[in-house]
Amino acid sequence: MTKKIESTLAKRDTLPSPDEWNEYSYVKREEYDAGLTHSLARQIKETLSALGEDPDRQGLVKTPERVARAYQFLTHGYQLDAHAILESALFDEDYSEMILVKEIELYSLCEHHMLPFFGRAHVAYIPDGRIVGLSKIARVVDVFARRLQVQERLTIQIRDAIEEVLRPVGVGVVIEAQHLCMMMRGAEKQNSWTTTSAMSGQFLNPATRSEFMRLINGS
Repeated sequence: MTKKIESTLAKRDTLPSPDEWNEYSYVKREEYDAGLTHSLARQIKETLSALGEDPDRQGLVKTPERVARAYQFLTHGYQLDAHAILESALFDEDYSEMILVKEIELYSLCEHHMLPFFGRAHVAYIPDGRIVGLSKIARVVDVFARRLQVQERLTIQIRDAIEEVLRPVGVGVVIEAQHLCMMMRGAEKQNSWTTTSAMSGQFLNPATRSEFMRLINGS
């Protein structure tokens, strides 16, 4: 990133628009909307009081602002355009075998309790004349993970974005995650993992799906 762009972003007090984010090649910086931060912080302070805490005690004085900024960062995927990210690194290439990027770490917030879920995504596609820069696949995972989510929808959104931009022979996505809403509350099952998958095109073929799963498992 150029110093000019760094300087421009450093002076902002609002989140960049989707077009600006793409211009900066998916800049992953902590940029906050001052008005939104103030509004959220006020509500978080009220929540602390409702829970029986003293929001003015030393350890909590700055907590509302910290939480307000944290939520903006954790949901900054709303400001990003997955299609534009993929389109920024498309290349014509005569390659027709499976391309897999696995073990992509992801962190998201469950929309039901706003508690984190985290794990890994495995994304594969079979190109039809063009490929995409590998880092863009990981970034697309982040675009959709950094929103209020359910794992099932997140899996489908990643698949659909890749399919719509690349028009490949097929796309396969598998996500494995642990959910704090199951671990810290409710069922309190500490060792449970949730696995979801979304396939299209050639990945609906049992042989291709089997190859995909074998590659994920390293065998």
